[in-house]
Amino acid sequence: MAVHDIVIAGGGPAGMMAGLLFARAGVKTLVLEKHADFLRDFRGDTVHPSTVELMDELGLLDAFLKRPHDEVQTLTVRVADRRITVADTRHLPVRCPFIALMPQWDFLDFLADEARKYPTFALRMEAEATDLLLDGDRVAGVRLASGEEVRAWLTIAADGRRSVLRDKAGLPKRDLGAPIDVLWFRLPKGRSSQNLTGGTFGKGTLVVQLDRGDYWQCAYVVAKDGADALKARGIEAFRRGVGEAAPELADVVDTLTDWDQIKLLSVSLDRLERWSRPGLLAIGDAAHAMSPVGGVGINLAIQDAVAAANILAAPMAKGEPVDALLPKVEERRMLPVRVTQAAQKAVHDRLLKPLIESKAVIDAVPFPLRLFDWFPVLRRIPARLVGLGIRREHVRSPDAFAS
Repeated sequence: MAVHDIVIAGGGPAGMMAGLLFARAGVKTLVLEKHADFLRDFRGDTVHPSTVELMDELGLLDAFLKRPHDEVQTLTVRVADRRITVADTRHLPVRCPFIALMPQWDFLDFLADEARKYPTFALRMEAEATDLLLDGDRVAGVRLASGEEVRAWLTIAADGRRSVLRDKAGLPKRDLGAPIDVLWFRLPKGRSSQNLTGGTFGKGTLVVQLDRGDYWQCAYVVAKDGADALKARGIEAFRRGVGEAAPELADVVDTLTDWDQIKLLSVSLDRLERWSRPGLLAIGDAAHAMSPVGGVGINLAIQDAVAAANILAAPMAKGEPVDALLPKVEERRMLPVRVTQAAQKAVHDRLLKPLIESKAVIDAVPFPLRLFDWFPVLRRIPARLVGLGIRREHVRSPDAFAS
């Protein structure tokens, strides 16, 4: 039976980016994706400047920007009928100082198309990894839902926040708790010259509105496990609640006619306390499930993939064993994960949970938000934290096919 250099379970942002980078380094790479395509709506679509910069480092920026996307340079918060700009990315030290709103299926298709240019890359759709193959205590590949065995010298678990492989591997997980869930839906809008992406603090909730040109991609925050009670009150009550929370949406909420138009994101906030065992490495959501707060999940997952390739790809291309190097990926990435999750948990516990539980109406702009109006330079701080993150990665893995 053929043994692959590396098999990556999961064709999301972490898995596809890892597949591209390892194949580029000359490592024979197989990515397994359980679905037939990438067309699943209401996935994260925010590609932050840190990720756009990676496209530039790979020489892919021009091709990337040809894909359908919207560009966001400012993030706003609407509270007490005032819109406050809290982040401005235009001062970031990158070539493209904006957040690209790109449908995730377009982004994943783009990564797959670029990866296929390397003879060392293969992608199998409708191939779900459901178990691990073991050689003693060492992971030696995966078993698919079909029963087929796929063997590899290294297995990367990039199979998302409900990762089967991390559970099969017995990797210990710490649950930080999440008091919220999110309902995602679309509402129509007219195109404008300025992108108006931001959030509105309404009665007992936060409504996030991603400006996608001719429609809003909206997130409505509810209490954990509170979606069923909301549905029980009926779609008309939900429409009314959206309109009351975000008055500018009141004229278009009638386009929500069925609960099938509204998707539930069950929010998780957790991380593995150990990301690897011999023959296996977990990255992305499989290693750390992030809250949608800040929209940073995709970008942290991609940073994991870059770090993994930076540390592992060159020795793997030489045929060297890498089990001893696997913990170094966790060591490299744990700081940004811890800091980001701590910030998200603070927002959950100190802002969103009290707001939702008390059904509060914020009728005055809080003092911290006023500072962003008084001192616009402060907008650069959240822009940098959200746009570039902490300890951001740069591509240092080799290009075995460079001419």
